[in-house]
Amino acid sequence: MTSGFILIDKPLGLSSHAVVSRLRRLSGIKKIGHAGTLDPQASGLMILAVERAATKNISQFVKMDKEYEAEIHLGLTTDTYDREGKVLSEYQGEEIDRPKIISAINNFLGEQEQLPPMYSAKKVKGQKLYNLARQGKDIVRPKQKIVIYNLAVMDYNWPILKLKVACSSGTYIRTLAYDLGAFLGVGAYLSGLRRTKVGSFTIDQAVELGKIDPSDWQTHLF
Repeated sequence: MTSGFILIDKPLGLSSHAVVSRLRRLSGIKKIGHAGTLDPQASGLMILAVERAATKNISQFVKMDKEYEAEIHLGLTTDTYDREGKVLSEYQGEEIDRPKIISAINNFLGEQEQLPPMYSAKKVKGQKLYNLARQGKDIVRPKQKIVIYNLAVMDYNWPILKLKVACSSGTYIRTLAYDLGAFLGVGAYLSGLRRTKVGSFTIDQAVELGKIDPSDWQTHLF
């Protein structure tokens, strides 16, 4: 069996394209695609399709709901909404207590419209937003409908807030972090992200990229 899907636990520091390239080298197969990008500074579950029979069916995974573990740094904003960006503002007031955090996140549940960040791979009129952002441009871009099914506080110790997020496909967790910071009046950026679930597939089912061997990579196909 050389065609099918593999669940990969992507490590920090690698782009989604780099993960695909590494699996191509390990397997010797060129036709490999993935069902959803993870930024280099994010880790977690990726679904990869191997060979044409699988890649032509990869769209079935793209629109599946997702779950994440997100680390949010309160009190600072950056131009990219994550830790890679330039700091734009710093909050100087009192720490926000846990009850206020819990009250705030309840306002972000349910169906809503979300504005994609400028530093994203989303295309507007054929141009990737991050290319425009790097030119110093901030263009009008359409909001997109998303659903946030659940938000739960995993840990909180000012200024670091850790949330478990269950959401629809297309949700930008960086925008959620930014919007939450704005709602609280302190600012925030996404300082860490791990994708733990895609549809019914969980991170526990995934194999670490570094543990895939050229001699047995096929055993991880389904």
